[in-house]
Amino acid sequence: MLSPERLSLPGPEYLAQRHVLTYMEDAVSQLLENREDISQYGIARFFTEYFNSVRQGTHVLFREFSFVQATPHNRASFLRTFWRCFRTVGKNGDLLTAQEYHCLLQLLCPDFPMELTQKAARIVLMDDAMDCLMSFSDFLFAFQIQFYYSEFLESVAAIYQDLLAGKSPNTVIVPTSSSGQHRQRQPPNDCSPLDGVETSLFYQCLESLCDRSKYSCPPSALVKEMLSSAQRLTFSGFLMALAKHQGINRALGALPDKGDLFLDPAMDQELEKLVAQVSGLSISAPASSSGDAANLPAHNLPRVSSPWKPLHHRRKMDAESEGSNEETDSSEN
Repeated sequence: MLSPERLSLPGPEYLAQRHVLTYMEDAVSQLLENREDISQYGIARFFTEYFNSVRQGTHVLFREFSFVQATPHNRASFLRTFWRCFRTVGKNGDLLTAQEYHCLLQLLCPDFPMELTQKAARIVLMDDAMDCLMSFSDFLFAFQIQFYYSEFLESVAAIYQDLLAGKSPNTVIVPTSSSGQHRQRQPPNDCSPLDGVETSLFYQCLESLCDRSKYSCPPSALVKEMLSSAQRLTFSGFLMALAKHQGINRALGALPDKGDLFLDPAMDQELEKLVAQVSGLSISAPASSSGDAANLPAHNLPRVSSPWKPLHHRRKMDAESEGSNEETDSSEN
């Protein structure tokens, strides 16, 4: 059944809002790139599996960064995938550096930029403590804000610097696109950066930005609620408040509440199945006097396919896996 929103918008506007053309273009590109494999099971099945993967959020796995960040749905899917893949880091209580979290991100997106990871880490840490350890939950919620609202935060930083320099809200230029992200800033005059800016003036500019921005913004009502308890604030304080606000997290919809961060029944069930399969193989395998796993015949270890891997990526990922094994073997020698 069509949603009321679909019926209230012209066709082209709805398609643009939902980025349908982005996915159609990517699907056709994937079709042409893998046409030899797809010819074995048909184009209709390929499109079915492709858009099922888009709906499930697995379509961003191992893709280039330009695609991962291309739409709000892609960004939310990547955040959810990162959480599901590495939540055991937090469950085990492990603390990692920004560089180590970046390595985890690159396992899912090989060309993920270090700059975004560093910006997320700065929300949690001071600028002079970037090599300190962070908990998984602290980094994850900071990373969510920085990644999903990246363009919005660039514009907010520009607004903050203008207010810090003493400009009134009427003269602050509110950027609405990437053209305003890299403007040269004059050093602040009379106001110390440690004092921050007046909250009411800051929100007045943010409200205008949210109304005019072409990019994703947090709900202005939640931002107003978040800022209502302080008379002045700094930019770093604003970022930290965004990362910790559960209402904004729920509105974004990619991650669970902090209290449920390490709960994922569906993933736990998949892991239990894999563990059961491996345990069954271990029990059924003949005992070896040396205990060397290399003595086990290869045909007794069936390959377990990943539940996340889309059909149109299978051959490509298998080839990459074989290449990585060769590199490991050569490095060991």
